[in-house]
Amino acid sequence: MPHKYVLKPSFSARGPENFTINYEEDLTGEQLPVVKSKNGPALIIAGAGSGKTRTVTYRVAYLVESGVPLENILLVTFTNKAAREMTHRVETLLKRPIGNLWAGTFHHIGNRVLRKHARQVGYSQNFTILDRSDGKDLLDRCVKEAGIDTKAKKFPKGNVLQDIYSYICNTQIAIHKAFESKYAYLFEFQAEIKKVLEIYDERKKTQNLMDFDDLLVKWLDLLVENPDIKDRYAERFEYILVDEYQDTNLLQAQIIDLLASKHRNVMVVGDDSQSIYSFRGAEFRNIIDFPKKYPDCQIFKLELNHRSTPEILHFANDSIANAEERFEKNLKPVRKKGVAPVVVPFRDVYKQAAFVAQRILELHDAGMSLNDMAVIYRSHYHCLELQVELTRRSIPHEVRSGMRLFEEAHIKDVTSYLKVFHNPYDGLAWMRILRLLPKIGQKTADKIWKLISKSEDPVAKIKSIDALAEIPASAKDTFSNFQVLIKALERMAQSPSAMIQTILENGYSDYLRMSYPNFANRQEELEELSNYALEYKSLEQFLSSLALIGDTAAEDIVSAGEGGDKEAVVLTTVHQAKGLEWKTVFVIWLAEGRFPSYKTFGNKKEEEEERRLFYVAVTRSKDQLYLAYPLVYQSREGTVVMKASRFINEISEHRYDKWVVEEEGMSEDGPSSARDKGDGDKWGEWDDDGIKVVEWGRL
Repeated sequence: MPHKYVLKPSFSARGPENFTINYEEDLTGEQLPVVKSKNGPALIIAGAGSGKTRTVTYRVAYLVESGVPLENILLVTFTNKAAREMTHRVETLLKRPIGNLWAGTFHHIGNRVLRKHARQVGYSQNFTILDRSDGKDLLDRCVKEAGIDTKAKKFPKGNVLQDIYSYICNTQIAIHKAFESKYAYLFEFQAEIKKVLEIYDERKKTQNLMDFDDLLVKWLDLLVENPDIKDRYAERFEYILVDEYQDTNLLQAQIIDLLASKHRNVMVVGDDSQSIYSFRGAEFRNIIDFPKKYPDCQIFKLELNHRSTPEILHFANDSIANAEERFEKNLKPVRKKGVAPVVVPFRDVYKQAAFVAQRILELHDAGMSLNDMAVIYRSHYHCLELQVELTRRSIPHEVRSGMRLFEEAHIKDVTSYLKVFHNPYDGLAWMRILRLLPKIGQKTADKIWKLISKSEDPVAKIKSIDALAEIPASAKDTFSNFQVLIKALERMAQSPSAMIQTILENGYSDYLRMSYPNFANRQEELEELSNYALEYKSLEQFLSSLALIGDTAAEDIVSAGEGGDKEAVVLTTVHQAKGLEWKTVFVIWLAEGRFPSYKTFGNKKEEEEERRLFYVAVTRSKDQLYLAYPLVYQSREGTVVMKASRFINEISEHRYDKWVVEEEGMSEDGPSSARDKGDGDKWGEWDDDGIKVVEWGRL
């Protein structure tokens, strides 16, 4: 039986002479009561930069020093990195190994439990865990087993089916509800997809396989269907700590409730204002409703922020105060006075990019490392113009929001169409687009390329009827449609923007829907690429620009300083930036419809999550915060006038400075640095992009 005791601040089981940690000296007045809290359920609302990780690790150390056996403590994190960091910190505090502590991600703990009780869920203990690639391959085989002829009709690929399966598992939503809410574009395939997923579950069981979702689903099934096993673990885990509780889904919350059913010493730590992962199943209500589930829970708030200046925190507090539902908290600064956040509008996205690049150079010249700067945006494609500008100025940068936009598969697919009109003998481009055609395999593509490569005019040759002789009968209609597309693209070969849009409208959008779980984001990126291409007068200019950007991929993070450390500005979405911090942060594209995204309009729940995204973006900054947006945007539909994001308009103007930017031409050798006026205001001079900061002060 596990050790029985009651936590006492006096450590009556061990005398003061045995103390190894001075909690009163090491912890703040907010953190100490959490670490020494009494038994029972507890909710810790940990604001951004408030020392959450420190508090959790000291709590574990406190439990151990109080006499709680390591094997009776469960610490659940959301990443393996967080688990390693926390266990390392606890070992450092206690000055001894803590190998018996149950610590790790939900999936890690689930795997550990299921290895012992696999038979109770119909598996053998030596089950194999499928990675995402293997899971996709198995789903593709299940499609064939279901008798679905993917050559005769378009059907979602394995990775799309995988996304549907995972979403259903983690949200505990009925499959028909999932198609109504998230996968409406696949509604016509609902019955077939359901059959495929049923076969998938059967094959996993017969082959003794589990995917990552099973590690949670089967774990929950084990606890629900085997009360004796549930009671055994509920008895074992006297103290349960859950990090980032705002990111838990319904499955994970149910598992924790079952494990805590005996002792009820469950401490969940998180920040409702940083709940931003609903797209992958996280349930905001888990943290909001915790006090309803555990009416006797203690609620602690960590509001003392060690990261940001008072000005940045006041700005963040004003923003999140507009949230319709949240726990009341007010971030309080430890640091002294800094500079106010800056809001700056620009004529267009190119001037926005030029300003960010110029300011980065100025800060770097003033001694700030590129590693201390980040540009944050709502969606991956928002960094398109900035990538071009940073490359043009040879500013090292690292894209963390995904692959470099110009290296992603869908961008390379579409630009391959463009390349064959610029260089008709580009065999790589021809092979790429031919392999995209339904029912055209590698052998057929090779034959077509061999045929057209010998021609004086490959484009003319592929349009000719005799090319059809190389095509299987089942693919002739597909290839005929492809020839029609080639003819249409040839007529607009000097308008890369029109070409991209035409490719999208003639089959490629359908291909995206069936091939990628995030097809909407990819389509949006291609539409943005089409708008970006409007700036180029010829296909050659456009392709050359993309090629030069791609060529810097291996060179853009350069050595700097005597230590040879790598230096690069980080470009990242808000989702990828969560948990990180930089001295200077630029938040770009803060226009209504972009941040917040127009896709969330009319959906109150999603609009509220957009506000939390903005809050997360703002609180990444330690010293300087720049908030930028374009006033005018050029699209294929014409000129679009942009409005400042509601998240800016909601903030009292005394919380930020507004910089007004004027534009004017100047000579190439004109100065670009800012200087102070006698009255303290800063005035910028013309830079080589024709940008001038007229006033860097309050309006």
